[in-house]
Amino acid sequence: MLFSFKKIDHVQLAAPEGSENIARKFFTDILGFEEVEKPKTLKKRGGVWFSFGVNQLHIGIEEPFSPAKKAHPAFEVENIEELKNHLANNEIKYVLDNNLPGANRIYVDDPFGNRIELLEWRN
Repeated sequence: MLFSFKKIDHVQLAAPEGSENIARKFFTDILGFEEVEKPKTLKKRGGVWFSFGVNQLHIGIEEPFSPAKKAHPAFEVENIEELKNHLANNEIKYVLDNNLPGANRIYVDDPFGNRIELLEWRN
């Protein structure tokens, strides 16, 4: 082949119109992501972008909105037990999942009902 894939540039989740501040509260205040300035040409579409490390998560506005219940991003976490405590302290519900050998993982819904997988690989 004369081409190759390098990496995932970003993952996008959808949210309803006018929900940018709710997304900011969840992804920055709860999960600790940093907001990324959207390019001027894309701001008119709404939504908000976040980053953690070299990864980006984009929240795009979709009408009519329908949350992703099966398709989801999965984020590797360091010290997931502390994250579980942090989520519980902020009244964010999560679901334990022990079906992936070697992984300590949970699922959480963002404020819009999109499924997000969070996992830490055991040594």
